[in-house]
Amino acid sequence: MNVLRTDCLVIGSGLAGSAYCLEAAASGLSCELLSLGDPLAANSDWAQGGIIYDTRPGAEALQRDIMEAGDHMSNPAAVRQLVREGPAIVRRLLIEEAGVDFDRDASGGLDLTREGGHSERRIIHSKDATGHAILSAVARRVDKTPSISRRAGWVAIDLLTLSHSSSEPTDKYHPLTCFGAYVLDTGTGEVSAVVAKKTVLACGGLGQIFLHSTNQPGSVGHGVAMAYRVGARLIDLEYVQFHPTVFAAKNAPRFLITEAIRGEGAVLVNSRGERFMDRADPRGSLAPRDIVSRAIRTELASSGEPCVYLDLSLMPAGFARARFPTIFERCLAHGVDIERDPIPVVPAAHFACGGVHTDLQGHTNIRHLSAIGETACTGLHGANRLASTSLLECVTGAHFAAAADAADIASGTFGAPVPKPWESPTRRADPVLVRQDMLQIQHTMWNYAGVVRSRRRLSRARRILLELREEIQEFYRGCAPTRELVELRNAVQTALLVVHAAALNPVSKGCHFLTEEE
Repeated sequence: MNVLRTDCLVIGSGLAGSAYCLEAAASGLSCELLSLGDPLAANSDWAQGGIIYDTRPGAEALQRDIMEAGDHMSNPAAVRQLVREGPAIVRRLLIEEAGVDFDRDASGGLDLTREGGHSERRIIHSKDATGHAILSAVARRVDKTPSISRRAGWVAIDLLTLSHSSSEPTDKYHPLTCFGAYVLDTGTGEVSAVVAKKTVLACGGLGQIFLHSTNQPGSVGHGVAMAYRVGARLIDLEYVQFHPTVFAAKNAPRFLITEAIRGEGAVLVNSRGERFMDRADPRGSLAPRDIVSRAIRTELASSGEPCVYLDLSLMPAGFARARFPTIFERCLAHGVDIERDPIPVVPAAHFACGGVHTDLQGHTNIRHLSAIGETACTGLHGANRLASTSLLECVTGAHFAAAADAADIASGTFGAPVPKPWESPTRRADPVLVRQDMLQIQHTMWNYAGVVRSRRRLSRARRILLELREEIQEFYRGCAPTRELVELRNAVQTALLVVHAAALNPVSKGCHFLTEEE
């Protein structure tokens, strides 16, 4: 078994992981950066709307909007850190250093837009492909940094801890300590151990455990499942946000329709052209996502229609095509001209507000293991995320985690643990069985733990998933690891954790909504 050694092992090359590497490298640290495949195949690459950039001292209105969207469940300290420290990090890291091409107004200033849940315009953007503009610019800097080694197609299998993975038996008496991960090179099928002083989970979200999701393929809660297996604290996993507007034309793929389109004047209507959101909330189509998603579900349940619609008719001619060119082209490819036609939409799983519990420096309860981005939970989002906070959370969390880890490495003494050799069977997994099991997870979560839940539905989901986990574990132990098999193993574990958290919480808050209907 090959053993690599580095200062920092970063699992996930989205915005959080990439930004962490840049910050750590600037402090003189070496980094191994893993990605499931294409370095840009991350949820942050698909973010459309924008990133908050509110430079006013205090930004009290932004703090209020975050707390309101989170149903007053957000961690005030995490909110303050984001609001007060985030803008300076955006300016330095993204605008000055990475040179992200944000849209400008007629006077040359940064163009500001508004999204649901925001009381004012404070979001900067790059047309309707802001995530791609940001991540591609940051990735270019990563690739030019000699102390960062990018490992595309390397999949983390399990974390290395002194308790579970050290060749020295007495290491189990030390406090819970992480020292890297077993990693699969999907190109060769070989498993290596990457031994690191600091290990960072930046694996993204878990939306693909649901049948309908806006997330990238493979987003099944890898970080949550791996952290759980070694004893990390998890929190708020019941709060899974469903984005209310995902393209829903018949026989077409699902893809996100940014909330910024409503910020620019689009309104939600039913098949009769009625603005049903005006009855659901005083903010109408600009209500927070959890409220809009439930209102759409209620509307569809009462009407029997397959979708609702985004009406863009109030926008000036040509505006939608110029402001949202990516959405225009994707919709047009499936027969919807957004300059003339309303856009059919439904909700889909979008963002995990909970995750691996961390402090404001990314530390978990396991020594030398950090988590950032969507994998982590500082409590910032509370019970529901405010639009365009996620990219800001990525760069802010990465900055503080990297600074803390650099200081710890500079002042601390780290041993050189030797991991146990990796052993696994050589039999190949049947891809048909893997796909079928994944579909069963996704259907179970969508039907029983989706936008609206009940105790009976959650109980049924738990029974199904417990039995399925046993079958998958037996299957996993008998086969050589592949990306698909690792994803299946982590998906069923993450799904069980979400269902368990939802069943333990009897209070409807934000995007965790319980009903007595059966």
